[in-house]
Amino acid sequence: MTEPDLVAELAAAREALAQAEAQVAEIGESRLRRLESAHEEFTTLLSTYEDRATGSGDFQAFVEFQDELAHFLDDYPEDLPERETFEAIDETLQKRRLTDEDFEWARDRLGPVEDLLDRLTERNEAEQRVHTLAGEIRTAIRETRERIDRLETVKRLGTADLDAPVEVLRDPIERYNESVRAAMQRARSEMRARQVLSILETAERFPLLSVPAPPAELRSYLESAAVGTETIPTLLEYADYSQSKLTHYVDAPATFARVVGGNRTYLDTLDATPFEIEWPPPAADHLRFRGRELVSVLNRFDARDSIAALRDVLDLARGDPARYASLRKTARARTELTEAERRQVADGTIEAELEAARDRLAALETALESDR
Repeated sequence: MTEPDLVAELAAAREALAQAEAQVAEIGESRLRRLESAHEEFTTLLSTYEDRATGSGDFQAFVEFQDELAHFLDDYPEDLPERETFEAIDETLQKRRLTDEDFEWARDRLGPVEDLLDRLTERNEAEQRVHTLAGEIRTAIRETRERIDRLETVKRLGTADLDAPVEVLRDPIERYNESVRAAMQRARSEMRARQVLSILETAERFPLLSVPAPPAELRSYLESAAVGTETIPTLLEYADYSQSKLTHYVDAPATFARVVGGNRTYLDTLDATPFEIEWPPPAADHLRFRGRELVSVLNRFDARDSIAALRDVLDLARGDPARYASLRKTARARTELTEAERRQVADGTIEAELEAARDRLAALETALESDR
């Protein structure tokens, strides 16, 4: 549904709700609720005695039914509407013999009562309609804000110099990433598994690295078990062994199979991804702060080559801030903008689309807030 349709539908739904609320208020919700209870009691009475009180079979049931009708009317509150409807039904059913048709007629005769009770149903449905449409407008507001954010990004990146020498940034970042991938592979192949997990547990505390925390049970097991001195590839190899074969390599094979085997996905997918620098690179300040965390972790892995390559990257972030920002902007423009978006910037239609999106957002927000 388009934005004008949503706004119009919500306005209509609110009007319908106001009318439904007025219809309920005309009788009074408390009175309608009590009428609802009386209606339920009366229809239950009909259902209870319909089979037993009809025909000439169960006279006792017939007498009980007549008594129950009398009690119902005696207890019917004077201030409730449609008393005459129940009295008319009672008068008709007060005869010597009842048939199935009499009970069916009685149910049909309850129409005026049910028409009043429909006011509650109509109000509830109107409330739900307003709630649903308001939810759709909230979704449209979120999507429109996201669209505006995207258009503003496109507008901003559209002014980038696409011919700028981004390799000045890309080449040292690629050299660093290649180095850190090799360092992580060496760590997997040469370091004790317990040591690798200990470093990763420490790295997990750094907020800018997004390192997956080692499972607590796996970390504890490898720290205490002798097999924790093995490398990660060796652990993964052992995890494929049968229980009988494992007895030659580890203590408590069942525990190893449960803890290491149960966490093999974690061990198998450990790589350098959390320590790599993405492309396009982050803002200079972010990169500098992240660089400090990376150096701290890489020192623990004794990855000196990676640290040296990282320092080359960080030197760029610490150097001329305007040049770094300009090259980063070019890198983002080349990577993130589509050809259609570049044309939008070039022909100026981006401004019109931005204005239309902002107008759409204002209309949606006004519609959502109009009854608050």
